[in-house]
Amino acid sequence: MGENIVVVGVDNSDTALRAAQAAAEIALAFGARLHVVTAFEDDRTEEFGVGSDRWIVSGPSRAEAVARDVVASLGWPGGSGEVTSAAWRGKPADAILAEAQRLRARLVVVGNRRMRGIGRILGSIANSVAHGADCDVYIVNTTGDAD
Repeated sequence: MGENIVVVGVDNSDTALRAAQAAAEIALAFGARLHVVTAFEDDRTEEFGVGSDRWIVSGPSRAEAVARDVVASLGWPGGSGEVTSAAWRGKPADAILAEAQRLRARLVVVGNRRMRGIGRILGSIANSVAHGADCDVYIVNTTGDAD
């Protein structure tokens, strides 16, 4: 059995935020640590600038910022357990599975985005995680429909 850790996979979408909110509620209810993970597929670095100001942004730093932003938006209450985040290089499902296995998570939470229509035929992150996880998987209805 895994440790008392809930892993949630996110990107910068509203549906991922809904999955993260559900994961936070579950983690708080069970006194679990919440771990937010996001993925990036390239190490490309871009430079942005206005006048003499320059910013260098890489794939990993953008992904880490997404995870941190999701954590910040959750309003995790102080003293209610730990919340952490990470960015992994690779496909989203692989990143979520790798973190869950590395942490020996008890539960993985993902949204149901792309589980209908052509996404159902081609596969989805939720489908890949559900079939590959070594722990329980909770798929959150993030579309607002009651399928």
